[in-house]
Amino acid sequence: MSEHQVAFLLLDLSLIIALASAAGFLARKLGQPPVIGEIIAGIALGPTLFDGALTRTLFPADIRPFLHTPANLGLALFMFLVGTGIEHIGSRSTRRATAAVAIGSTALPFGLGAALAVYLAGHHHSTSRTGFILFIGVTLSITAFPVLARIIAERHLTNTAVGAIALSSAAACDAVAWAMLAFVQALSTHNFAAHWQPLLLIPFIAVMFIGVRPLLTRLLASTNPAAATVTVVFVGTLATAAATQLMGLHLVFGAFLFGMIMPRTLTGRARETITRPIEFAARQLLPVYFVIAGFNVDLSRLGLAGIGDFCMIVTLAVLGKCAGTYAGARAGGLPSERAAVIASLMNTRGLTELVALGIGLQAGLLDQQLYGAMVLMAVATTAMAGPMLSLIACRARQKGLDPYREVQLARTGD
Repeated sequence: MSEHQVAFLLLDLSLIIALASAAGFLARKLGQPPVIGEIIAGIALGPTLFDGALTRTLFPADIRPFLHTPANLGLALFMFLVGTGIEHIGSRSTRRATAAVAIGSTALPFGLGAALAVYLAGHHHSTSRTGFILFIGVTLSITAFPVLARIIAERHLTNTAVGAIALSSAAACDAVAWAMLAFVQALSTHNFAAHWQPLLLIPFIAVMFIGVRPLLTRLLASTNPAAATVTVVFVGTLATAAATQLMGLHLVFGAFLFGMIMPRTLTGRARETITRPIEFAARQLLPVYFVIAGFNVDLSRLGLAGIGDFCMIVTLAVLGKCAGTYAGARAGGLPSERAAVIASLMNTRGLTELVALGIGLQAGLLDQQLYGAMVLMAVATTAMAGPMLSLIACRARQKGLDPYREVQLARTGD
């Protein structure tokens, strides 16, 4: 890199972080998750406005490739944090409802998404028709666990039945979604080596859980200084992400896996010591990923056909997730008010959807127009959560009910 490129890169990074922070602050003031503002800021910096003149001026073509490094670093750290959230939450009394919600909120949107993909495949190019159908099904069934957790915490639902069931179900949905995405990515390539390399993931997962996890437990227990502990986790995350990248899969799978093998025996304070600096670093670097994603979203060229696709995608995404979750919750024995609350929470997609869409675009499963429509769907469904929760709560309270706190859970579970 020349001195000019280094200076321009640093200026671009400072601009991205500042704008993302301001957009996240505005979104929070409007009652939305900060990620909504950050994604919109990324799209605004892309070619949608001023026919791409803003993008070419602020992010010259010779600088853009260097933005991938901090973007991928932030993405890996973010996926590690997602992985750490995949654990048992709640009590035995909610397990039946959790299982029913997880099945309903995954199966119905996946089926509707696959059916929609059969139609979309007729006028959108993809490297693999089968991979495309499976991919659209997976993306419609995703729930953004990190955004959901933040919404639940902000509304003080963490120790309620609806909060516990939603978090547990979202964790199960995310685990299934990432496993399916790994399979779809391997299926979509025509390179023979790329088909067998992902099979290495099976013994790799076994080694991580059987060998690395106990070693990591002992290592973290014997490493007292906070800085040394964070270093161990940081190095492990990047190394595991690199391993899956070399297997022909995306780095997100490795980072997610390393988060999943983090020992659950750590105390709350120890876990916070580890995750707080990593969360801070991810929050600063992840907006770079939004901007790179925004370079591939040109809403000005969406056209009538793209708008029609967007309307169908949003309709089926909301219908599948909400109806499937509601049916599952009712089958799990929950009353209608709490079932409706959980359905609106599970409709949140956010950044997790954006990451999955980026994988699909990179693998050639999505074209530019469909990618833009799917990104808009992720923003729209996430933005719906707050207003839907408020509406449900208002109607329930008119009947003298509180859909949030009918059942409180003990902090320790059982």
